[in-house]
Amino acid sequence: MNEEFVTIARVQKTQGRIGEVFAELFTDFPELFEERHRLYVLPERGERRELELEDHWFHKGGVVLKFQGIETISDAETLLRHEVQIPKQDRAQLEDGATYVSDLVGCELFEISGKEPRKVGVVADVDFTAGEAPLLVVKGDHEYLIPYVESFVKSADFAAKRIDMVLPEGMLELDAPLSKAERERQKAEADEARNAGEEKRRNR
Repeated sequence: MNEEFVTIARVQKTQGRIGEVFAELFTDFPELFEERHRLYVLPERGERRELELEDHWFHKGGVVLKFQGIETISDAETLLRHEVQIPKQDRAQLEDGATYVSDLVGCELFEISGKEPRKVGVVADVDFTAGEAPLLVVKGDHEYLIPYVESFVKSADFAAKRIDMVLPEGMLELDAPLSKAERERQKAEADEARNAGEEKRRNR
């Protein structure tokens, strides 16, 4: 059985003159670079290879990595756009109720209502910027943003890449994307309301 890997960073550019590279972080546990001496790099096209991490330090929201055998700027350029990975089984242990984004992405999401489950689509990404609950970005007939909260989740089988959820009535209809005309109408209404409020303040 092929070993599975997860991406914890992606190389963006060279850094310094002795083979260091700057990488964007894709992990919530950057402190574990201290313990991870053997990492894997995967190019956009080609085979994954193992490298030994000599040193690392955090810089401007990312991490600078120095690998053994990568000693010059030219060496470092060979790692550009490579994903930095670890074996899936080496991921940090999560607290109860927490889930890895990599487990969610790629899952088929079904709405459980009535007699037959309804396939909504496939989880393409997870958005953490909208509030307390992360939003599953689900691609189906439309793009849906569905809160990933315990009360909605009926079951989740990450090995089978399937999530069953019981969603509030009308959620998918409310979340369906607006047409161009509807977006323009809403923008016009918002502009009108803002202008009316400014006029009212001027007349006080």
